[in-house]
Amino acid sequence: MEVLFTADELKQVEEIQKKYPQKESSIMPVLWMAQKKFGWISKDVIIYVADLLDISPSKVEGVATFYTMFFKKPMGRYHIQVCTNVSCMLREGEKLYKYISDKLGIGNMEATADGLFSLEEVECMGACGGAPMIAVNEDYYENMTIEKIDELLKSLANN
Repeated sequence: MEVLFTADELKQVEEIQKKYPQKESSIMPVLWMAQKKFGWISKDVIIYVADLLDISPSKVEGVATFYTMFFKKPMGRYHIQVCTNVSCMLREGEKLYKYISDKLGIGNMEATADGLFSLEEVECMGACGGAPMIAVNEDYYENMTIEKIDELLKSLANN
């Protein structure tokens, strides 16, 4: 996989950099762009971002490895995050996580063999009023049930 941004994406990087007084401050939003485009943060992505920002790869790697929002290995096209913190746990979030894990045959931070789904057990995502909740990529789904999960998985698989 070639790690390159398009001309438009490079303009976005320039716009991001203008928002910050120091180059290092733009690492997170540029890594986020890279993850959206390439799917995960590989060594090649780290080197590419470091070159773009004219900083050391170790600084980029430090950010990428510190924050759990950055994937260090390929994940599924649909990354499912299941909250199992207090509010969600009290409304069977753990049961939903186990159901999805069993149904897809994967554990935490694993992807299905076809690369369609990956799964992650997470702490609070700030949607306690709609517990139990899951996120698929950047979309939140609240008041989830096993029936709703089955419908969602089926619709995603057919996309």
